[in-house]
Amino acid sequence: MAAQTPQRQTQEDDYTRYELLAPDTAQFRILYEVTATTPGAKFFFNAIRKGSIASDERVTDMMTGQPLKWEIVSGAQARTEGHPTADLETEWLKVHLARPVPKGGEGRVLIDKTYKDAKSYFRDGQTIVFDRSLGIRRNAVVLPAGYRLISCNVPSQVLTTGDGRVMITFLNTSAAAAPLVIRARPGLAPFTPPIPTDRGVPSTVTLASQASRLSDRAHQNREIVYFPNDPATHSFNLYHDYTESRPGVAHYFNVVRAGSSVSNPSAVLLDTGEALKVETISGAELKKRGLDAGEPVADTTQIVVISFPAVKQGQSARLRITETYTDPNRYRLDGDELVWDRAFGRPRNTVVLPLGWTVTASAAPAVITLDPDGRQRLYFENNRNDEIEVLIRARKAS
Repeated sequence: MAAQTPQRQTQEDDYTRYELLAPDTAQFRILYEVTATTPGAKFFFNAIRKGSIASDERVTDMMTGQPLKWEIVSGAQARTEGHPTADLETEWLKVHLARPVPKGGEGRVLIDKTYKDAKSYFRDGQTIVFDRSLGIRRNAVVLPAGYRLISCNVPSQVLTTGDGRVMITFLNTSAAAAPLVIRARPGLAPFTPPIPTDRGVPSTVTLASQASRLSDRAHQNREIVYFPNDPATHSFNLYHDYTESRPGVAHYFNVVRAGSSVSNPSAVLLDTGEALKVETISGAELKKRGLDAGEPVADTTQIVVISFPAVKQGQSARLRITETYTDPNRYRLDGDELVWDRAFGRPRNTVVLPLGWTVTASAAPAVITLDPDGRQRLYFENNRNDEIEVLIRARKAS
């Protein structure tokens, strides 16, 4: 009997934060969040980039906040232990996952390490330069304290960390690696926390109102996938993934939009594959129970409530919520064409057309691929902290 071909290592939700250390050291700290998705995998392998010297490695299970065992292995060992396509000329950080990846679930880890790489991080006179090709799609770079940004060649948000450092963050919507070059110089004025005004109203009021616009879009990891059914039914299945990390939170509330109705809701804890309790209640019942959906709701509004073990300090929960919606205003037929007209607020959004239908128009730019079963998939990535209006028209293929 022929030996079974090993599963290739799969992963998603990669996010990397680079914290530049003292310029003369050529060192930068890397905080790499990644999700292992190979069913049954007990290990995850992370490449040590050629030309970089790694040190101070630590690995954490993001669900429990507990440290994970790790070791450095050769490419040959990585190939035999779970990464059959590992580069033989590369060294690999082998992470022992807290639990085997459940079927349809995930294993989330945080890899914390320091790299020394004089070709990527160096001085040019008084200017410091971070020049590095970044294949990960979601990235942030934090300048050393007291440094001001001079230039950045990749369209990015510019934010301030809690301790006053400048952070450059971006979601790369290109199919190619981002050839990032950041230049900075000393001379940024010291960070002074806001103080109350003469009237006793904190000066942070204006900043608080801007908080949603100034959040790190690249770090947001909500995503949603829509599966429209026969357009004559106006119905579509969907699942959306969401991470909760606020201590004490034990519910997720999905407030159904006006004009839509929801059915068949279910949810799982992706970290373990465990099914979660799900209820569909009215706004009136929500208020009766003393629950807060985080936004005003009418008594007649439908709300899907997902319950899960309360999150503890330093821990998090990754949820997948599955539902069926019916919405004749946003999904319908226009003659012989399917029309999808819906606003997307999440960073990552996908619409999988019904089998046999092909896109004829898309108002928003999309990456278009075919699923193994032949269905056309349109992927919309929004790197802004606002909504995009997605209008799709499609026609049956002959």
